[in-house]
Amino acid sequence: MSIEFDNNLPIYLQIMTYLKKEIVIGKLRPGDKIPSVRELAAELQINPNTVQRTFQELEREGIVETRRGLGRFVTSEEEKIMTIKKEMAGELLENFIKGMQELGFEEQDIVAIVTDAVKP
Repeated sequence: MSIEFDNNLPIYLQIMTYLKKEIVIGKLRPGDKIPSVRELAAELQINPNTVQRTFQELEREGIVETRRGLGRFVTSEEEKIMTIKKEMAGELLENFIKGMQELGFEEQDIVAIVTDAVKP
């Protein structure tokens, strides 16, 4: 696992985003075991407390679950994963539209550009 950290965002949020993306694209599948706090901290060369906070937040959101004595696992709830995917898509779309509006494009122009871009 390799993450280029952005100094403008908290590291735990960047790790959360990375792991969510790995889940959404299927690299981490429902029920898969995720690395331990120590393993991930060593791999990313960061403080274990940062990884612990990441995992706590992912658990709070219902994205991972802890199984006593076994470790942490990706949720088996496909609906939860689809919700995350839609949220991430919404963020991407919002940023895209905002950027296009900043460039001076109107709604109909944005729609036309996207329509042309997705045509085979």
